[in-house]
This record gives sequence, C-alpha cells and structure tokens, in this order.
Amino acid sequence: MHLLRLKVKGVTAEREKGLSVERALVWIASRTRVFNRSSVRTHRRFISRGWGAGYSEIIKENKLFEHYYTELKIVPEGEFEEFMQAMREPLPATMRITGYKSHAKEILHTLKEKYFKEVQDLEVDGQKIEAPQPLSWYPDELAWHTNLSRKILRKSPLLEKFHQFLVSETESGNISRQEAVSMIPPLLMKIEPQHKILDMCAAPGSKTAQLIEMLHSDMDIPFPEGFVIANDVDNKRCYLLVHQAKRLNSPCIMVVNHDASSIPRLYFDQDGKKDILFYDRILCDVPCSGDGTMRKNIDVWKKWTTSNSLQLHGLQIRIAVRGVEQLAVGGRMVYSTCSLNPIEDEAVIAALLEKSEGALELADASADLPGLKYMPGITSWKVMTKDGQWFSDWSEVPKSRHTQIRPTMFPPTDPEKLASMKLERCMRILPHHQNTGGFFVAVLVKKAPMPWNRPVEGESPAEGNPSVPDTPDLLEVKKDDVCGPPPPKKMKLFGFKEDPFVFLTEDDPIFPPVQAFYDLSPDFPKLNVLTRTHEGKKRHLYMVSKELRNVLLNNSERMKVINTGVKIWSRNTDGEQFGCAFRLAQEGVYTLCPYIRARILNISVEDVKVLLTQENPFLSKLGDDAHNQAKKLGMGSIVLRYLPDPKDLNAPQCPIDLCGWRGKTSIRAFVPRNERLHYLRMVGVEVFRDKQGKRNDGSTEIPEGSKLPNCFPFCVPYTSDVQPTG
Repeated sequence: MHLLRLKVKGVTAEREKGLSVERALVWIASRTRVFNRSSVRTHRRFISRGWGAGYSEIIKENKLFEHYYTELKIVPEGEFEEFMQAMREPLPATMRITGYKSHAKEILHTLKEKYFKEVQDLEVDGQKIEAPQPLSWYPDELAWHTNLSRKILRKSPLLEKFHQFLVSETESGNISRQEAVSMIPPLLMKIEPQHKILDMCAAPGSKTAQLIEMLHSDMDIPFPEGFVIANDVDNKRCYLLVHQAKRLNSPCIMVVNHDASSIPRLYFDQDGKKDILFYDRILCDVPCSGDGTMRKNIDVWKKWTTSNSLQLHGLQIRIAVRGVEQLAVGGRMVYSTCSLNPIEDEAVIAALLEKSEGALELADASADLPGLKYMPGITSWKVMTKDGQWFSDWSEVPKSRHTQIRPTMFPPTDPEKLASMKLERCMRILPHHQNTGGFFVAVLVKKAPMPWNRPVEGESPAEGNPSVPDTPDLLEVKKDDVCGPPPPKKMKLFGFKEDPFVFLTEDDPIFPPVQAFYDLSPDFPKLNVLTRTHEGKKRHLYMVSKELRNVLLNNSERMKVINTGVKIWSRNTDGEQFGCAFRLAQEGVYTLCPYIRARILNISVEDVKVLLTQENPFLSKLGDDAHNQAKKLGMGSIVLRYLPDPKDLNAPQCPIDLCGWRGKTSIRAFVPRNERLHYLRMVGVEVFRDKQGKRNDGSTEIPEGSKLPNCFPFCVPYTSDVQPTG
C-alpha cells in the first residue's frame, strides 16, 4: 500500500506525457526496481477505481490547521466557517484555451457556439446541467471553469462529445487543464515580445506555456526578440516541462536543469563584447507547503503541520534572492506560492525588501486583473511550532530553536520600516471567494542593483557578487559554434546526458539544395539552424531565435540544457531524387513559412476537409484552383496554405499552414492525428467516437456529420518518420 500511494502522482505525470495507464505503470515500476506483472496488476486495480481513489478514507479535518489560521486572522471576520467549508469541497475543473491569438479565438468560437450551447439546457437524471462559465478576471474569455464530473460527462451523448473534444484538444495542446489561481502570476508579469524571461521553478509547465503564448502575441512575428528560459531542479520533471512547452512549437523556449537557488549567471554578446544577461521578467513560483491545494491534494489534510513552512522558508528566500539578483533594473519579478502561510509569503517578501535596501519595491497590482477577488497582504503575524507553541518576536525564541526558527520569519519590528514596505500590496486568494484554490502572489519591481551587486570604484558591474564566482575559463565561448552539455568537472550532471546542440554554418552543404527547392528568402537566418549530432547524416534540423542562439553559444560550460529549438525539417531519402533531402516538419511550419517563397499550394476549406479525411487523395479531388496549382508543382514536400476570407464568417478566420507531399498523381497531408482532428473541427467536421468506439473495419474514430464516407486516415498513426508515397 505504501508503494501504491507513492505512485499515484507518478502515474498521473506519465499519463500527461501521453502514455497509456499500463505503460505508465510499467514505467513507474521499472524506475523503482519493483518491475513485475503482479505489481502492475495491483497498481492497475488501484488506479482503475479512479484517479485519486483511496482519498475517501482521509477525513478532511486538521485541528492544528484551523487553530493556526484562526489565530493569524488571514480570513475576514465571520467568514472562517465558509472558508473551511470551501476547503473541503472538490475543486471545480478549469481549462485555459492555449495557443496563439487567432487560433485561440477559433477554439473559443467553437466552444461557445457549439458545445456550450448544446449543454446549456441539458438535463441528466432529472438534474439541469450547469454550463461552463468564463473566469471573470481572465482576459478575452480564454479561461473557463465547470463543475461537470467525469461521471456526468459519460451519461449523455452530447456531454460525451464535449468530453472527447476536450480530451482531443488537450492532447494537441490547444486546451490546457490548469488550476484557476495558477493562471494569475503570468498575467501580472505584463510580458511584451522583446522581454527576456526566466521561469525559475517551471515544471510541470502550465505557467511556462502562458509565458510563451504572451511572447508570441503577434503571430506575424515568427521570431520575437524575447525568449523564455524555463528551469527546474528535478531532471525528470524537466522532461514533463519539455512536453508541455513543445506543444506550442516556439523557437524562443529553452529548458534547463539547475537548482533555482544557485542558477548560474549567464552571458551574451552585445555589440562585440560580453555582457551579463539580466532578465526583464522573472517568475518565481517557489516550492511550498501547498496548503492552498487541499481541495485537490487531499493528503495535505493529514500531513499538514507548521514545520513544513518553517523548513521551506530559507529555501524560498534563497530562490527569491537569486531571482532578483538576475533581474534587470526596471524589470518585474512575480513571487508566488500555493500556500496561505505568511511564513512562506509576506515573511519572504519582507526579508527580500529589507535585504534590498530600497532596490526593490512592491508594485500595486490591484487594477491589473479586474474581477479578481483577493485579500491584501497582512503586516502582523506570529510563528507557531508543530507542537503549538507561539512566538510573536525573534527575541522570544529560545536558543534551542534557533536552527528551526529564523529572524526573517517575523515581521519587521520598526513600524516605519514596516509601513514603507507596503506589504498590503501582496495578494492572497482565498478559496471561498471565487471557488478556487488558495494562493499568494506579489509583484516586485527592481529600482536599482542589489546592494551586494553594486560595483565599487574600479570594479566592473559583473564583480561584487560572491554567490556565483566568475573565472576566466568560464567566460570563453565554445569553438565551432557547438553548444553541448557541461563537462562533468565543471558541474555535476544528474539524470540523462543530452545530445549536443550543434549550430550549422552559413556555408554548410545542406543549405544550397534546401534554399533552391523552397526558394528561401535572403533574410532566412541560417545561423539559427541547429542539429543534435556532430557526426553522420543530420536527421532533423531545428531552429532557435537569434537571442537564444547567443545565449547557447556563450554559456555551454555553465548551463545544462535539456531542450531547445523547434523542428523545421526532417530528412527524407525519397526527396533527394526531387532535389531536396529534407521535408518540412509540421511542428515548425509557422516558424519557417515566412521565409518560404515556393512549394506553396493555396487551398480552400473544402480542400482542407479532403486532405485531412483521405489518405492519399488524387489531385483531381481538390478544387479547380488548388488542382491547377498542384499540377504546376513538382514532386516533393509542400506547404498547404489556407487563408481566411473576411467575407465568409462561417469559415475559419485564422490562417492555417499544413505540411504536405506532392506525389506523382496524389497529394498527402503530413499532420499529426490530434492536429488533424483540431483542424477538421475548425472547418466544421465533427469528429468523435461512438459508445462502442469501433466500426466494422475496426477503426476507432467516426466523423459524424461529415458527408465524407472514408474515415480511414483517422486510424493511421502519425509519425514524423513515415516516408511519403505517391
């Protein structure tokens, strides 16, 4: 039973990577050296009772928790019972429409005009179904919450279709299941396309995805000047982070693996000289005791004690200090926790402000999210040990407890200093106010360098920071434009060793045939193209933004990079006979298309339907316009481009680029399965599974409502290594 409880969260994490329950269980068992069939069967029985099954035995009571928060008075007078009742209720499901603006609007239109309307007046077992509602404070109605349970979702065909839509769009990255309060920190960062952003404790990656979306707010700019460096200390969680970030197909994201409290200072070339990289925006969502998550993490009820906060307080300060050290003057850092405890919240902020000696100030974010209900930060609190002993001031703490309780855990004693901190500008979200989890967030603005970073006369700005020693050998750029994982002598490596990141040179022999075949524009950034191997044929080519390339080349010895770059081309040996050995990859089509001037086939809505519902349709199946264009194209990789017609409001109002292959007499779309379903929904073809889930031919997806009889392609698994035919 002990093993089972350890594995529930692990299985959930592996399920998020797209593994089946069986494969996830095998993975977990093998990682813990207990791989055998009986353990997997036992795990399956446990899991089959439902995700989170077994929690019903946990009594949602903790007298110490109630006593602690009653005494601290973080809840308004007369609301504590309501607060506790909300904490015992299940958390409503919340979802966020992800992706870039024009595509997100299309998904929102589909949700509102079809699925939400269908369930609005629906009754199940005599009970009227409450339709999903938008979060009042989230911009553009791109976040929604619902109380529909999985049990209810499966009781009605209409709800089942809605459920399948959510599952499919989540798998393709267009909808993200994310707790409502978790969406708040990125919104308060006020991100612009040119910002350099650090996410210090990023896994599992839902907030990181928000940051990337904001960076790409203008879809007409394939390479924003800014970038996101997403870090996590846990090597395995970094791969979950990669999975989340990759769904957005951005060339401006890099995942690294470091302890956030000592994340290395990075350098970059600017105007021919090496400068320190300071970030314009930093998200500091620190590890915490998580007592604001009791509604979804039920085991917190029995495990909660004040010692959790006391143990984490020091780490939280160290991470936050490392963050503000790397923040640019004028930049914003958002500090957040899913804890309600002032020891992890206001105490950390007060310690930061005191250490900064005026370099930091709390920003007033009260008007940034209209409609969000929150409580202002508190200015008075006490510290309690796990056995219930209270201390109001550091002077009261006996020496025997000095290792457990630190001076920074108490509010400042000087009234003038306390007032100048303006701790009331912190924001605490309480569960009963808007049916959410508990959360804390504070926005810090940097007005000047931190005191220990300020250069003295005769020193350069890089000096004066003892936390990261700078030695000459660490400042050398790696030769041959190759950025690999740090050598073991410089840094301890944990987990898996990554393949190197090798940038191509402008005169690489790969480019001439590719440039001629696709007629790449002269401004195509060849230097931003990389591969993951030193030797042999290059199988895949990736692209990063100019700024991330700069960071990679100048920091290979101090940084453990897990992943970066978006795939733009994949080797295809059949293509060599047509003049180019590389075919386009769907992941990078929106990044690459602004530079492609040939091999483009403009298609209509009806053409999209044909290409995505038939395996290898003959050219004659296309509309007249597309057919005539296709006849003029030679065989090989092509871009299938749909451009919106502003006059046809029933058609998608965002551009669609699909990778395809022009065969001898036919044409084929190279699009992953879930993206196929997504684009089909955008053009009005509803795709779902019936209750049996199978047709006579054994296929599993049925495009109901489509006049197209052949649903075979939905059964063909997409892989980037499938060789096109035709």
